[in-house]
Amino acid sequence: MSGDPAAPRLEVVEYTDPLCPWAWGSEPTFRRLRQALEGRARWRRVYCVLFDDDDDPAPDPAAETAWYARYIEEIGVHTRAPYAARLSRVAASSWPASLVAKAAEAQGEEVAARALRRLRETVFVLGEPADTLDLALSAVRDIPGLDLVRLYGDALSGTVREKVLADRAEARRPVAEVLAPPSGDSPHPGAAKETDDGTGLRYALPTVLLRGEVGHRAVPGWRPYHEYLAAVEELSPGLTEPVRPLPAGEALRRHRTLTEPERTALACGPWPPPDAVRADTANGPLWLCPGEAEVHPATRAATTPVR
Repeated sequence: MSGDPAAPRLEVVEYTDPLCPWAWGSEPTFRRLRQALEGRARWRRVYCVLFDDDDDPAPDPAAETAWYARYIEEIGVHTRAPYAARLSRVAASSWPASLVAKAAEAQGEEVAARALRRLRETVFVLGEPADTLDLALSAVRDIPGLDLVRLYGDALSGTVREKVLADRAEARRPVAEVLAPPSGDSPHPGAAKETDDGTGLRYALPTVLLRGEVGHRAVPGWRPYHEYLAAVEELSPGLTEPVRPLPAGEALRRHRTLTEPERTALACGPWPPPDAVRADTANGPLWLCPGEAEVHPATRAATTPVR
């Protein structure tokens, strides 16, 4: 940790991929945790590159897509996260979405978080994974405050590619605590995974690694909120603040899109807000605030204003 007395006492490292279904299902918990640690911890995302460019192509793409769609549905049973009624294909590569997500970080945390969220929604709401640079840029192009020209240049730059390469390498150096299946009854306990090329191990996604002045704690896989709070408390007692749900309309404006699990964790009061826009998926709706609904790719699919 930094020797600067004004620096945050805790670093939160989120090992993730924009196209990972377990990471998508963990968004309610992570949004809540970010709110609990807002202004008191440094949150850093590390992109693992789940679908790599050198992965062997499937001999039967249609069969692979059908299998992967069922896999996403099975995960949705546990996480209650939306998934698309039809998945067009398994993502060819995580590189384009990871490059765009990493490039967006230069434009501030709010823009970066919204860009990552849009990239996730291409798979799990629209069923069209952002697996080319054109698709990834198109997914995020209308985010308020985002400079698309700058993002395009940064995403193509050697600097951002080196950052994602560094992320990929970091994700392949898991700490010892995740090498064996952790205790608990999670359907995704988060033991480190063998890499596709068989040359080593990587973090299971998502994994959160907390680093404080007295050491580190790993919280791998799909975990309940209280396990993250307990790990934070071990390293930095008293750091978190209770997260009070926001009134429904305010919560939707703040987050711009909310799934059903997210709105139950982050919002209170009558639901839905009168001006909410609903986009249906095969596993519950995605709720959009009016400003987001005007520009979100889901508005080109089936969206229904609430009356």
